[in-house]
Amino acid sequence: MKTKLLIAAFCALLGSNVSALAAGNAAAGKDKSAMCMACHGADGNSPSNAFPSLAGQHAGYLVKQLADFKAATHRNDPTMLGMVAALSKQDMADLGAFYAAQTGKVGMADEKQVELGKAIYQGGNVSSGVPACMGCHSPSGAGNPGAKFPSLKGQHAKYTAKQLNDFRQSNRKNDAGKMMRNVALRMTDAEINAVSQYIAGLK
Repeated sequence: MKTKLLIAAFCALLGSNVSALAAGNAAAGKDKSAMCMACHGADGNSPSNAFPSLAGQHAGYLVKQLADFKAATHRNDPTMLGMVAALSKQDMADLGAFYAAQTGKVGMADEKQVELGKAIYQGGNVSSGVPACMGCHSPSGAGNPGAKFPSLKGQHAKYTAKQLNDFRQSNRKNDAGKMMRNVALRMTDAEINAVSQYIAGLK
């Protein structure tokens, strides 16, 4: 219980200190998204589970990720580095606004793993110190836009599992206060795979 309360307090604290985001233009973002379609789909619903669906994702979170890819210090990806190299802050804001305005689709979950995934997502694992995912990402997986905690609902299970493994191995380091790295370090492979499956089926 203490862990859940601490996580919730940390989420609220981050949310209260997020600076205002430059306004994005969704119409302009749609035009600029042409270069993103091959991997992320025309409407942000990725046709491949190797790439994230962006439809319905919070604009502020998307802008942060694009900026982090461009800086290439805490989140590195050769493909994304090339894609964001020429993007301005306004371009990023416009793309964020466009994808945030799209409607995400519900994914398919492996029913055999949903029970464990639900238990971890809603209650964590007290014995190993894994906090409940919903503390920051909400019971429905909608996330927390103020704190730039992403919406997870409907995301491809393969992609979610990769991100958790990247955090666990410190291949991805753009989480505030090592928050996700510390969580992922405590998770087993089975828990990572199960919670990723559960998230895919969230509406």
